[in-house]
Amino acid sequence: MDQALKSVAIVGSGAIGTFFGARLGLAGVDVRLLMRGDLAAVRSRGSILIREGSRTEELRPVAVYGSASEMGRIDVVLVALKTTSAGALKDLVGPLVGPATTVVTLQNGLGADEALAELFGPDRIVGGLVFMAITRIGPGEVRVFHPGSVSLGEFGRPAAPRTQALAGLLASAGIKAPVVENLLEARWRKLVWNIPFNGLSIAEGGITTDKICANPALEGEARALMLEVQRAAAGFGFAIPDSFISRQFEVTPRMGAYQPSSLVDFLAGREVEVEAIWGEPLRRARAIGIEMPRLADLYGRLTAACRR
Repeated sequence: MDQALKSVAIVGSGAIGTFFGARLGLAGVDVRLLMRGDLAAVRSRGSILIREGSRTEELRPVAVYGSASEMGRIDVVLVALKTTSAGALKDLVGPLVGPATTVVTLQNGLGADEALAELFGPDRIVGGLVFMAITRIGPGEVRVFHPGSVSLGEFGRPAAPRTQALAGLLASAGIKAPVVENLLEARWRKLVWNIPFNGLSIAEGGITTDKICANPALEGEARALMLEVQRAAAGFGFAIPDSFISRQFEVTPRMGAYQPSSLVDFLAGREVEVEAIWGEPLRRARAIGIEMPRLADLYGRLTAACRR
């Protein structure tokens, strides 16, 4: 293990945070999880669990905390909060940051890197793009539909030795972690899936991804939204090949009756990341003269649905 990456804090212990925390802890990393709603239940059980197929992995004991001030300074902070928690970042992450701390955001959409850079300095920030299908099924307990990978990139600069070291740390825990040279380009690529599947799952009445893929009209709408993202990304100089779009319709059906994270939040009555995933890409595209009419329509539908 890289000696500069000995301790890891997980801020935001939902599905993704719990998964990363369990995997790292099982690999022998000093991992500490900041929890709120699940804290009492996880402390009582003394563990967190990953269920994948018929297999269950359990991290016991597990170091969980109710406040960041209890956790001490940390080498790597993994921020797995929803972007709707942006106002709490200073209090939840600040106490963990020491002189050499790296802050890795696993958040969705556009704008999370900039928000953390403004608070803690751009040189600390690494972006992580999670391409996984994981759902929280209980306190400190997640089910994996597709283990996928997490792509790592430096904020505003090419990959560095630190990026490779982080990728190696995650790989040692069984998490695939390719390194990307351009973080913003990678974020636009992730929007190719997130915008249609997270959005249509809510806008079409709370349906799973398999139903979108099985319905010719909805699959066609998803594909059209992806093409708009492709066109907008090209406006920023990022080429997303047609084969990448086609691959989404090969991978997604294999997930089965998967509820995207935004749908899970919507059904639970929690705030949905409407601005980061749909609003901000639309605004950035319009700022360079590119219209995205299908995204504009979906953004309006989601805004209305979440307001209700």
